[in-house]
Amino acid sequence: QVQLVESGGGLVQAGGSLRLSCEASERTFRNYAMGWFRQAPGKEREFVAVINWSGSTTYYADSVKGRFTISRDNAKTVYLQMNSLKPEDTAVYYCAASAAGITIRDSAYTYWGQGTQVTVSS
Repeated sequence: QVQLVESGGGLVQAGGSLRLSCEASERTFRNYAMGWFRQAPGKEREFVAVINWSGSTTYYADSVKGRFTISRDNAKTVYLQMNSLKPEDTAVYYCAASAAGITIRDSAYTYWGQGTQVTVSS
């Protein structure tokens, strides 16, 4: 079973940057598409970004396009570089693994991390 651990969250001022990391417990993670989701207080979880198994294809939510970049290394880690952060980006961010390829549907993701808090102050 793949275990995912996120890190890199924190408090940042609007306009600042953060880099989230998600490390998988097994190298078999390289066979999965990896996604980032977020959930703000009182709101439903929403899709942020996804990258395919090879790193050749990415897809972003409109709300983060041009500001966030998802990437992965050849080992066990996927990243989310977040620039030009806004207060509305405040949420708990989760990484997840999907054997179904690139998808924005959270139901297609089998494994989830515990989440990391990102808070953007105005």
